[in-house]
Amino acid sequence: MKRLLTIQDVSCIGQCSATVALPLVSACGIECAVLPSAVLSNHTGGFKSWTFADLTPEMPKIEKKWNELGEKFDAFYTGYVCESQIEPILSIMESCAAPGAVRFVDPAMADNGRLYAGFDEKFPAKMAKLCNGADYILPNLTEAALLTGSEPVLSGYSRDYIVSLVSKLHGLGAKNVVLTGVSFDSGLLGSAVSDGSGIEYDFNPKIDRMSHGTGDVYASVFAGAVMRGRSALEAASLAADVVCEAIRLTDPSHWYGVSFERAVPYLASALA
Repeated sequence: MKRLLTIQDVSCIGQCSATVALPLVSACGIECAVLPSAVLSNHTGGFKSWTFADLTPEMPKIEKKWNELGEKFDAFYTGYVCESQIEPILSIMESCAAPGAVRFVDPAMADNGRLYAGFDEKFPAKMAKLCNGADYILPNLTEAALLTGSEPVLSGYSRDYIVSLVSKLHGLGAKNVVLTGVSFDSGLLGSAVSDGSGIEYDFNPKIDRMSHGTGDVYASVFAGAVMRGRSALEAASLAADVVCEAIRLTDPSHWYGVSFERAVPYLASALA
């Protein structure tokens, strides 16, 4: 049984980050270990306030203990992390890696044209260091633009723009790029998947609803599916299908996340 370490925050309420990654990666049949980057009372999207405990000081201690115990991981999957954690995470990815370990980086830092609360304009350059050497990165359009020093363009773009943006992302040192939130048709939404030699697209009918945490659902399923032997395009397609299923199964009054728990049987069946 393969073992994946996810490094991201624990938002105690909010159906995002580690509370999404742990069950979904596990549902893919992959052992999921968790290294919290921070603990928040609730996520920062839509809530009026939150508490935040930075766990950066714990990371070197945990790495040291794992090295003493000889613990290794077949994959690493990073999500929402702090600026101070980039170097400690890179160290853990190096010292705790099993042979051939795979790195998934979801540069969770921005959406809808702007950075998340708590990040400043210097943070994307730090995140770019984490993307360098990653086997797969999964930015949305805003994150991709900020990572490459571009102004975010969220609509009215051409296929050439996407090709150029993906090329710049590979220029950061990422081996495979999965660019999410791509749309050339108002009725379709999907991703551009590239291994550096060409781009393949995956689209689903657009669901006209803004939902928190869907990027975490997508990245978690993608990482789990790849570890189960699916190609990047197959994993991207399954991840999108699970997100859509979760949105459809979520009561409209449930505003702070999606009921991904109800989509777990769909995911497990798809990978059976």
